[in-house]
Amino acid sequence: MTIFFYSTRDAYGGFSNFSRHGFTLKDVWWPTSEHYFQAQKFAGTEHEDAIRSAPTPRAAADMGRDRRRPLRADWEQVKDDVMRAAVRAKFCAHADLRAELLATGDAALVENAPGDYYWGCGADGSGKNMLGKILMEVRAELAHR
Repeated sequence: MTIFFYSTRDAYGGFSNFSRHGFTLKDVWWPTSEHYFQAQKFAGTEHEDAIRSAPTPRAAADMGRDRRRPLRADWEQVKDDVMRAAVRAKFCAHADLRAELLATGDAALVENAPGDYYWGCGADGSGKNMLGKILMEVRAELAHR
């Protein structure tokens, strides 16, 4: 079985990085996993806190994608681990989300993001689906706790 997710308004919307499920990581409150992920592109700079304070996850995403901001040099090497940390913190902080994730059993989880061939499956299904893979990793970790 495969479970597709994307919009926060649809089934499994809590799996989206835009879902309003905040958490504490690095001793700081993050409103969404999108805020955390985008801010870590600029860890240790004033841009990190500016993105954390963005009013919406969309605003955080736009700020994080703005190449006028100086992207950290090791971003390509650390981005998967940054996403993994955000997803883990989010699902550990919210019992309802954790239960929903665990209830998916061994289903494949796929971010049905037509424009994203790295984190999602892309328009034609050929994307890497890294967010889905990380969710499945975190699900396995949580199942063995």
